[in-house]
Amino acid sequence: MSLIKSISGIRGTIGGKINDNLTPIDAVKFAAAYGTWLANSQENKSDKKLKVIIGRDARISGEMISQLVSSTLIGLGIDVIDLGLSTTPTVEVMVPHLEADGGIILTASHNPKQWNALKLLNAKGEFVSGMDGAEILKIAENDDYHFAEVDDLGTYEKNEEGIQVHIDKILQLPLVNAQAIAEKKFKVVIDAVNSTGGISIPPLLDKLGVEYVKLYCDPTGHFPHNPEPLKEHLTDISKKVVEEKADFGIVVDPDVDRLAIISEDGEMFGEEYTLVAVADYVLGKTPSATVSNLSSSRALRDIAEKHGQKYEASAVGEVNVVTKMKENGAKIGGEGNGGIIYPELHYGRDSLVGIALFLSHLAENDMKVSELRASYPPYFMGKKKIELTPEIDVDALLQKVEEKYQNQNIWTSLNVTGVSTVDGVKIDFENGWVHLRKSNTEPIIRIYTEAPTQQEADDLGDRFIAELQAMG
Repeated sequence: MSLIKSISGIRGTIGGKINDNLTPIDAVKFAAAYGTWLANSQENKSDKKLKVIIGRDARISGEMISQLVSSTLIGLGIDVIDLGLSTTPTVEVMVPHLEADGGIILTASHNPKQWNALKLLNAKGEFVSGMDGAEILKIAENDDYHFAEVDDLGTYEKNEEGIQVHIDKILQLPLVNAQAIAEKKFKVVIDAVNSTGGISIPPLLDKLGVEYVKLYCDPTGHFPHNPEPLKEHLTDISKKVVEEKADFGIVVDPDVDRLAIISEDGEMFGEEYTLVAVADYVLGKTPSATVSNLSSSRALRDIAEKHGQKYEASAVGEVNVVTKMKENGAKIGGEGNGGIIYPELHYGRDSLVGIALFLSHLAENDMKVSELRASYPPYFMGKKKIELTPEIDVDALLQKVEEKYQNQNIWTSLNVTGVSTVDGVKIDFENGWVHLRKSNTEPIIRIYTEAPTQQEADDLGDRFIAELQAMG
């Protein structure tokens, strides 16, 4: 089974059987549930026509899914504005810009090409809440739809201005120092994994006066490597940055909400440190609390403390990070997978604003990217996983781990300083941590670790894989 239904949307592999994969029937069913939820929501009790923005990344199935979703919404009497090839943050920005009632982003983010998904937004251009997501799932389960009569069908309109509107809004931000960036005459390499980063990052860099070399920027949807921006997938750009004598490399996932940086020497800046660097810049200009999720590096906490500010961790998931950011008045936050959330623009992970803020930070500090990285606390992360099979009871397994490490009397070579069950099980040690949780986007248990060296982080991950297998 490769169909994952969650409060934030539906994700699955194309083809196969209904209810087991993301088939056309499943796409229509879930789009109908979302449209019905919009029509039933309190703020839409008036007679006004509803309007929904849609956009997609470049994956091969995108146009098919887009047509299915658009036609379904039109059949519910909802007007559709189609941004076409776009980015997740662009759709989020355009929902309030066009005063729409919601939005649907058609992307499976970092998943391989056989996957696609419907990500659901509210009228603020933010992911729907857990409560609203549960209601949408309930509507889909009960097939509780009511389609429009022929005279009340919705309309369809294309809008190709989304990316430019998004870029213009970024350039208007006070902390984006376009003049300093242009004066530095930076040169970068872009790896957009043949998706929509290839049509959104170059025009942003043009406006900022940054020279660039394109690598995999043709939005064909044929990903030249695994689209998750991890070190082992980025050997081509690492070589290209050195060959081109570039100042750094820019890597994004297919829907452009995760940003990774390659230093001028071809080494990874570290996906986790994208947020750390941007937060350092933002907190230095506009002090506030900051937030990341439980699977993110301790380095953000250290940066917040450097600026005399409060740091808090949320459960994994963009909606959870955003909720805690709003509670704390955080002016910067995000997820350690390279997801920058800058509320001055919008409450959503955004690689484009991340690029502009990173460039501003680099320009004002007048240092190489490798030197900037060396200025931050040295933590190393390991990211491993266990594939799930039907016989694995994840909840019971994680409960066993929690019970074992809650007992401070057990023998262990690790000094346990705390155990959190806010999201899966996170165990803090004196010199690191491990976070075990069931993925929201893939049929796996994620095992994230952090330690003072890469070897220690990897060894910690292997240790817990062995423990889980022994317990299971």
